Amino acid sequence: MAQDTRYAFQAEWYDPNAAIIRKYQFLFYPNDSTAEMYDIKNRRMFLKRTKCDSVRFEDLYVNSTINLHSRQLTLVDYADDFTRRALSTRKEKTLAMIKPDAISKFGPIIDMIYQGGFYITNAKMTRLSRRDAETFYAEHEGKPFYDNLVRFMTSGPILAMELMGENTVAAWRNLLGPTDSSRARSEAPRSIRAKFGTDQTQNACHGSDSSMSADRETNFFFGPDAPKMRNTAKLSECTCCVIKPTAVKEGKAGQIMAAIVEAGFEVSTAQMFHIEKANAEEFLEVYKGVVAEYKEMVSELCLGPCFVLEVTGKGANTAQAFREFVGPHDPEIARHLRKHTLRANYGIDKVRNSVHCTDLPEDGLLEVEYFFRILSE
Repeated sequence: MAQDTRYAFQAEWYDPNAAIIRKYQFLFYPNDSTAEMYDIKNRRMFLKRTKCDSVRFEDLYVNSTINLHSRQLTLVDYADDFTRRALSTRKEKTLAMIKPDAISKFGPIIDMIYQGGFYITNAKMTRLSRRDAETFYAEHEGKPFYDNLVRFMTSGPILAMELMGENTVAAWRNLLGPTDSSRARSEAPRSIRAKFGTDQTQNACHGSDSSMSADRETNFFFGPDAPKMRNTAKLSECTCCVIKPTAVKEGKAGQIMAAIVEAGFEVSTAQMFHIEKANAEEFLEVYKGVVAEYKEMVSELCLGPCFVLEVTGKGANTAQAFREFVGPHDPEIARHLRKHTLRANYGIDKVRNSVHCTDLPEDGLLEVEYFFRILSE
């Protein structure tokens, strides 16, 4: 990057006191991680150039949520042509979809995505209706494989993800490998379809084939006019797991998901959330005045995207069993006393301890409902 390179975005902040959305120009200088903000309506400097370690270059893309001095900003558009030109290919997006045949392997697949240098900017598990599948695959209508494809894609849950990176459309298709899984095993043995696919239809994952398709397909799942799709939450004998923003930013989410499944639990639904401060305070309210790190816990939950999972699979004992598997709040204690727990393996400190889990069994359903009935709708 050139000396003092500057990226400019149009940003919005919801002011809870005035109950209005305030608009700013957000400027970020990656060479020294400084930022400044200009108030568009009042035509004046709002924040002089200041150090901002909470924002990274990787966070700079349209629709990203960033935290700047306790304010949660949404970057809604590029603010100048230089930023648009500089970042449009480096921040290219595409759709990745884990198909029903590979949904049980979503943890290792997500880990391959992070290891491949991609960022996941949106994700949700759902089950396609016949109408959804027919609409999504409309370009293939009339082809010999169309009916079988629609039938297969509606046979179980799928996980749709929006990936971002440099030349992502081509890079993701390269990581997928050839459409035919048997051909992938001979020509690209390290590809996703070689490892997890079965044939040409049951080939683990889907990837957009062009930039135009990527725009259409990501909008189909995540755009403002996306059809209403129900999540796959069971809302029974369940508990809540939140893979925290720091663990997500470090690319550990796939490994954590795989570890949960390997321990005998089921992940019955999953979704990526960008949690606003008011929601974080509400969700963590039980810790207010009880845990010294409450404010830091709220800040951590708002630091960036997190994955929320509904965990099932152990019947009425699911919440308690999962709580034991997660381990003590302090990862240092976990590493001494419970070496095989999630926090021992993936946590940093008491705040950045990789995952939140439901502490009391009776709260498991309430926490799952908070995300998958209240926030997601």
